[in-house]
Amino acid sequence: MELIHNKTGPHAEAWRFESKMNGWNAAEDLEDYIHPYWRTFEEPNPMLHQLLGVIYTILLIFSTLANGCVIWIFTTTKGLLTASNILIVNLACCDFLMMIKNPVFIYNCFHLGPVFGLEGCKLFGLLGAYVGPVAAMTNAAIAFDRYRCIAHPMGKRWSNGQAGLVVFLSWMYASPPALLPYFEVWGRFVPEGYLTSCSFDYMTEDFSTRLFTFILWVWDYLIPLIIIIVCYSKITSKVMNHEKDLKKQAEKMNVASLRSGEASATRNEIRVAKVGLTLTAIFLLAWTPYASVAFTACFGDRSKLTPLGTMIPALCAKLTACIDPLVYAINHPRYRLELQKRIPWLFAREPQDAKDDASESSNSIQGSA
Repeated sequence: MELIHNKTGPHAEAWRFESKMNGWNAAEDLEDYIHPYWRTFEEPNPMLHQLLGVIYTILLIFSTLANGCVIWIFTTTKGLLTASNILIVNLACCDFLMMIKNPVFIYNCFHLGPVFGLEGCKLFGLLGAYVGPVAAMTNAAIAFDRYRCIAHPMGKRWSNGQAGLVVFLSWMYASPPALLPYFEVWGRFVPEGYLTSCSFDYMTEDFSTRLFTFILWVWDYLIPLIIIIVCYSKITSKVMNHEKDLKKQAEKMNVASLRSGEASATRNEIRVAKVGLTLTAIFLLAWTPYASVAFTACFGDRSKLTPLGTMIPALCAKLTACIDPLVYAINHPRYRLELQKRIPWLFAREPQDAKDDASESSNSIQGSA
């Protein structure tokens, strides 16, 4: 096979492309924002760039349609627009916005490098810096809402206005760590890995960057995680104790079960809690690898990181935007029925017992508003 001569990098006989060093085709205004560590790697194989572009295109189409349906159905169906579901809609909006920025990444993939320059990189990073933390705090709010409903079933529930305020506060909560690096007051947004996407700078080796990364980890990841763990731990304990009390009372009265309308309502609250817990588990599986990469780069042995290794956690985060709508569809009978009514060709018709469950679940959720 004829060798392909290359002065900027080693030969690439197998794939017959001229191998250059990573970042060789970056926009001029990005030169000072690409960490030297990424330049020690050869540029990724063009096929890997294009494969990522194809994968992200598929995710973009599916996620946009699926989350668009969630937002459309929940916001235009009177019986579904409850306080609990307003939080779900906010999560769907986060997923929708996360994928809206993907055309920039896809375009970069097919052009084998960053095309839109510094401002495009900063806008890409800004959007990502908002939707991740907002989703985290929304998951925490869902966990707290479920805890209140199950631990204090006779207590006052959030109104739609209060749920809207929680959504607003979640966006305000995410603003400082998103806006500070955008305006480069503290930290900055830089290309990462393949240089086709941008995130906050966790590679620069100085005290300011490390302090910002640590505070970001606590603010955007650890605090929501603690709230989620505490709330769901209390929910689990409450449910287990409740079941034990029911069994003891049933044994004393020599009956098979003491389940009543109140117990049925409790089961529906638990069903909603399971949805929240599933969404939280998906969130943790998606963002924990990303947090681990940032922490390793900032405080650990960064020699273990490769451009491809940093792209896998980012891909996991994008997958959540596709999985979340499926969780809604599987666990929310009323949503499935409404979707079937509006888009009848989408899937098979729901059985009658699902309609009964949907009515029961709707009444319970409305009661929690």
